[in-house]
Amino acid sequence: MKIVEVNAFHYPFLGGIEHRIHHIAKRLAQNHEVTVLTGQLPGSPPDEEMGGYGVRRLPSKYINIYNPPYIKTPGLLEALGELKPDIVDFHYRWAPSYNKAARRYPGKKVFTFHNTFGEGVGMTRVPSILNDLLWKSPLRRFDQVVCVSDFVRRDLAGRGFNPGSLVTVPNGIEMPGILSRSEGDYILFVGRLVGTKGIPYLLKAMKNVDAKLVVCGGGPELRKLEKISARLDIGTKVRFTGRVPEDEKLKLFAGCRLFVLPSIFESYGIAAAEAMSYGKAVVASDVGGLPEVVGEGGLLAKPGDPKDLADKINLLLGDDAKRKAMGKKASELAGKYSWDSSAKMMESVYADAIKNDGRP
Repeated sequence: MKIVEVNAFHYPFLGGIEHRIHHIAKRLAQNHEVTVLTGQLPGSPPDEEMGGYGVRRLPSKYINIYNPPYIKTPGLLEALGELKPDIVDFHYRWAPSYNKAARRYPGKKVFTFHNTFGEGVGMTRVPSILNDLLWKSPLRRFDQVVCVSDFVRRDLAGRGFNPGSLVTVPNGIEMPGILSRSEGDYILFVGRLVGTKGIPYLLKAMKNVDAKLVVCGGGPELRKLEKISARLDIGTKVRFTGRVPEDEKLKLFAGCRLFVLPSIFESYGIAAAEAMSYGKAVVASDVGGLPEVVGEGGLLAKPGDPKDLADKINLLLGDDAKRKAMGKKASELAGKYSWDSSAKMMESVYADAIKNDGRP
């Protein structure tokens, strides 16, 4: 098969969608011709080979009003015409140029739904809802809609989408080569610093938690979160690392006492699965796809409730046996989230879409 993955961003831009595309593309490239078609970030080459697949970057315009920035990429349809793929997987629905290309592309195509329908908080909430409402009709014209969790699949089916066109292919993780079960003196959050991650609730919870917190990641909320930390007078026990190299992030996973993901919206929760692969118990919000991922490897807290979040964190910090038992279970559960498995599932989805004579 000739496969093209279309997304607004790709490495060196780092995010959950980009990680998924990279890990699946490099596995599919062992037996298929795979190209990632994306926008060209400043300083990145127009063409590149990466992990056995090709990356083609088109000149783009960026407006840095949020993270990720607003992007406009002309020439997507023309590039697809030149590449002549058997199947195209579109991944992005928050930029008019990408939505236009996804709607108008006449060949076999699937769409991967990475986020909760209407996901957004604050200023992004209304635009997100409107964008997804407008996207409902074009989405029905795809051969398949890939959902990153059963939660996303059930949610879309409940919104009137044909269940026969929806398929779940979860994200994967790279299991650590040498599993470290050491524990430092901190709890950990890893992710983009955006409103949907619910980090202000974690900071408020820390008023009643006797532990250090490391917040790892970058994003538009950083200054706001630093101000909240100062206002709550918890600055001595909260450290914001900003973005860190991958090896440093993995060391933080390996050394934390437990991992916390206080999201308001979360379609999957790949950072939670990564922490679980290191044998770390998780405290996460009871939203979206997080219950599927966490399972018996942690505790679920009421979303947006600092007291319940603090209670769950304190329960695990105060009970070494329970925390370690959940960490062991977490490691076992994480083993089923394999990029090899996800790539095989996507290969089957693409093959079925190509054979499908009629759109759902």
